[in-house]
Amino acid sequence: MIEAYILHLLIFICIYAILSMSLNLITGYAGMLNLGHAAFFGIGAYASVLIVMAGFPFWLGFIAAGAIAAFFGLLLSVPALRLRGDFLAIATLAFGEIIRSILVNWTEFTRGPLGIPGIPKPEIFGIAFDSLWMYFILAFIIAAVAYFVLRHLLNSNFGIALKAIRENESVAASLGKNVNLLKMQAFVVGAFFAGLAGSLFAHYITFIDPGTFVLGETILMLLMVALGGMGSLEGSILGAIILILLPEPLRFIGLPSAVVGPLRQIIYAAILIVLVIKKPRGLLGTQWFGGIVSDSN
Repeated sequence: MIEAYILHLLIFICIYAILSMSLNLITGYAGMLNLGHAAFFGIGAYASVLIVMAGFPFWLGFIAAGAIAAFFGLLLSVPALRLRGDFLAIATLAFGEIIRSILVNWTEFTRGPLGIPGIPKPEIFGIAFDSLWMYFILAFIIAAVAYFVLRHLLNSNFGIALKAIRENESVAASLGKNVNLLKMQAFVVGAFFAGLAGSLFAHYITFIDPGTFVLGETILMLLMVALGGMGSLEGSILGAIILILLPEPLRFIGLPSAVVGPLRQIIYAAILIVLVIKKPRGLLGTQWFGGIVSDSN
């Protein structure tokens, strides 16, 4: 029982580490505040589930989840080329609400608020990932691959250029950097990995509905990034670990479920307030969180 509980938490840490790292690429490295990241998460989840339940193999649904989310990341990057700071945040927030509304109302495909039950566990080349141990191995491998791919990208000229855009977009452009193209690439790559995380999440939980992919999820991801540190992949992983584990003691103190949910949100809000005041760069970060929020370059 304890082993199953620990494995469940480890799987969630892997999934949210991918989400946190992908959001950090957009917000922490490129300096674009994205409040619609849960939309990519949801797009990946629904894309993978619908493809697999149509009879196609999991690996195809998994890749398609990332690719379709990346396409929507490309669409969202269009307003990002013209908007900055608070205005960009509002645009991405609106994007997230549009996607949520589509998931609620396009009942022929998504079943709307009823959700999609009975999602099959992954099977890749005859290997079934239907136990907690097997699913943890799958989630850990994908999270590790995501980390090393993103680390390689961010250590390359691409990553250096993103940091230059974050610090001063005008100076980066004057140095010959294609600012618009780099922003688009950041959104596409970040959305791609969020879509993969959505696929992992859906096939682990085996039930999805639009209520999962809401603004609150994006806030949780953003808090993981801010806690671990803007501009730090390792910080994103640390933030995911802390915020997945931190509320768990609430399960064992006998509070009713109607109280536990709001109390968890209060804890998250308190952490964010303390971070902004005491540790604005996060635990391992290089970028001040408030500088992203109020950026007006």
